[in-house]
Amino acid sequence: MAKRHYSALSQPTLSMSELICKTLDHDATDMLIDKWLEHRNDAYWEWFQGVRERKHAANSLRRQVLVWNKGDFLPENIFCRTVDTGRLIPLDRTWSTHVYHHRSMQDRKLSMMPVVFTMLPELMMLRGMHDLGCDDVYIIVTDMKRQEMDDVTEYFKLVCRHAFGRTCKPSMEHEIQYNHMRLSHTLLKQRRTPCFPQIDIAFRAILHEKRPPFIILFSHQTTSYSQILFTHPLFVPSEEIFFDFPSGCPNPCCNDDCEMIRFPRCGTEGAAVLSIKRGRRDRRKVRSREMCNWIDCNICFNEETSQYAESSEGSQSSADSGDTPTNNGLVCSLSIIQYYIWTWTCRISTSHPYQPCPPVSSPRSWPNRCTECYRCV
Repeated sequence: MAKRHYSALSQPTLSMSELICKTLDHDATDMLIDKWLEHRNDAYWEWFQGVRERKHAANSLRRQVLVWNKGDFLPENIFCRTVDTGRLIPLDRTWSTHVYHHRSMQDRKLSMMPVVFTMLPELMMLRGMHDLGCDDVYIIVTDMKRQEMDDVTEYFKLVCRHAFGRTCKPSMEHEIQYNHMRLSHTLLKQRRTPCFPQIDIAFRAILHEKRPPFIILFSHQTTSYSQILFTHPLFVPSEEIFFDFPSGCPNPCCNDDCEMIRFPRCGTEGAAVLSIKRGRRDRRKVRSREMCNWIDCNICFNEETSQYAESSEGSQSSADSGDTPTNNGLVCSLSIIQYYIWTWTCRISTSHPYQPCPPVSSPRSWPNRCTECYRCV
């Protein structure tokens, strides 16, 4: 098979990338969460405590909600309303992290665990915002400085707006090729690894083949930051909740501009959102639905989006927001029957009426069906 030619205007594939992919599975993520809880950061604890005391508009339309109902500061006690299905689901869910890095890091036997650990609270929140399509998180490790990261972010926004999934106009081809050449020479002159063409190949190939709700460009430069690039405005955290989210920097002398990861605190205004055009083969638009809170039920309360196809691709089968009234927190009649069956089973099989059922999957996967850990709210 002939090797595909790479250019700034053609669609690359992951097979063309020379970066090494290191995958951290659900067990590794679960271990990192436990380690993060052991070394509790007071800034995050105080922020969650402040969110707990705020008054949320729980019955509002299409609005993100973060609820710490009761119990200790643990992910299973904090619930987040998903942006794609409208369900209230605890943060106690893991994911697989695919970290793409230069081969020199493997030669030096550097672990990818610190990469995920430095942004673990942000990843937990972004994972909790999605019911579907966020079981895999993609991170590209770079060593770009702050200005270089800014320029690369603007470049990807430009390419996605004019050339991703659509025919690029001749007037924009010259600008894209010029910026590509400028960034390639800048990173090559500074001896950055990986080089910009490899970053570009991996980034656009992941967007095209994996369709994630967001991609993270990680930089291990101490004077830089890591950037989150969202594929739709619906996936951006709400400004009403995250306007004062901690920066994560452990240095008490740092100012408000210091941040290890640029987590959007001003909604879409301060977020890096890519303009992704869905191809003809991908007819399902990004939509937000109002679905039954029972995880095994696919009934949708919103009649306009009730044609939802059962798919695990959240970024493809999620949905554009609208003003259609919704019934937040409802469960269908079948789920109510199943709910009471599980409740009765819990009370018979355990000594305490609210003791969780025996686990049916991994420790931090889907919550067990009982009155304590998965109440239909």
